[in-house]
Amino acid sequence: MRQIGVGIVGFGTVGAGVVEGLQRNRGKLAERLGIDIALRRVADLDITTSRGVEIDASILTTDLTQVVGAPDIDIVVELIGGSGIARKVVRDALEAGQSVVTANKKLLAEHGAELFSLAEDRGIDLYFGASVGGGIPIIRTIREALSGNRVESILGILNGTCNYILTRMESAGLSFEDALAEAQQQGYAEADPTLDVDGFDTLHKAAILAALAYGFTPDLSSLSAIGIRGVVEAEDIRYAKELGYRIKLLGIIRGVDGEVEVRVAPTLVPKSSMLGSVDGVFNAALVKCDLADTTLYYGRGAGRLPTASTVIGDIADVAFNIVHEAPLKVIVPKSRKPVRLKPSAEVMSRHYLRISIKDEIGTMAKLTGVLAAHNVSIGSVMQKTTCQVSGSAVPVIILTHLARQADVEASLVEIGRLEIVDRPPVRLGIE
Repeated sequence: MRQIGVGIVGFGTVGAGVVEGLQRNRGKLAERLGIDIALRRVADLDITTSRGVEIDASILTTDLTQVVGAPDIDIVVELIGGSGIARKVVRDALEAGQSVVTANKKLLAEHGAELFSLAEDRGIDLYFGASVGGGIPIIRTIREALSGNRVESILGILNGTCNYILTRMESAGLSFEDALAEAQQQGYAEADPTLDVDGFDTLHKAAILAALAYGFTPDLSSLSAIGIRGVVEAEDIRYAKELGYRIKLLGIIRGVDGEVEVRVAPTLVPKSSMLGSVDGVFNAALVKCDLADTTLYYGRGAGRLPTASTVIGDIADVAFNIVHEAPLKVIVPKSRKPVRLKPSAEVMSRHYLRISIKDEIGTMAKLTGVLAAHNVSIGSVMQKTTCQVSGSAVPVIILTHLARQADVEASLVEIGRLEIVDRPPVRLGIE
């Protein structure tokens, strides 16, 4: 039986999970593949702290050259994270002729075009199934199972931290700050949650999905990312629920006639929808295609063993390709036609608006007049009446028909200047 040597760089949470999975299921992998996948080295700066997994101390090293470029290592598994040293590890491994498996969404979102091109030039594999969705096989599904389809849209709940916070804000009536603190106590949020709650983690994943679905590499600097911090408040969650919706942080990827929108934003989804049922730290991706129609991929989007499961699946595929000298698959497709990235200002969608206005005669007329002047059509209105004296502020909730985002935002700027409005209006999209 042919043996394939694996070296891991990064012995953190996911690295430890991969070590555990490879050791636990080595025999099962050999039965299924006819290949013996041997873990030969694990490199990390810290090789003394216990990771909760048994490992032969002789394969631990702090020397990267024992993995990258080592003649007995066929597959390098990069699990460092970030785009600094990780980029060098992946580049050096590919240059040395070693296939690479990574779970690094930030690296691929920022430098994927360069690394994929290098892998193709060398004729070797660069697999990245765990970079989006953790234990959910969404990357593999789009690359393989749906390869005969034209992808129309992908709507994804791609960050478990944000989904947990929003779930707790709804179910327990917590403020954002209290829900975040709880997530940190539970180990679902980092001490510095910026990447998660400000939408950047979801944006990296959305960019990777867009590249797979539409064959182009989005420029991250031109993409719109709106997180949940300072945007979603408890009252919006409450009003959305009254209207039959839940608020989710969505990665939205949609392609029409050579234009692709890629954006991240808190969005209202129907409570009865598939995405509306996704709670806690779970992730989901709703994919709409021309042939397969709508399919949902759901599961744990992070965590030691779920993510390790996807990494090991990639290792198995790459090992099979090496042993059978399989021709290199297209890693990321390249569109034959120019692809235009659609600016978020041009996106057409429905909108949820919360506007706090003085409860006086004529105020609604002023409000609707501004919206009409900007081509924003109202679908429904909910006004929260009070028993207070005339002139006190009351929230008005408006759901629009389809409207261009730039028109809605321009109307809200004008509305915000009106004397009848006592605080900045709130806008959220609806899918």
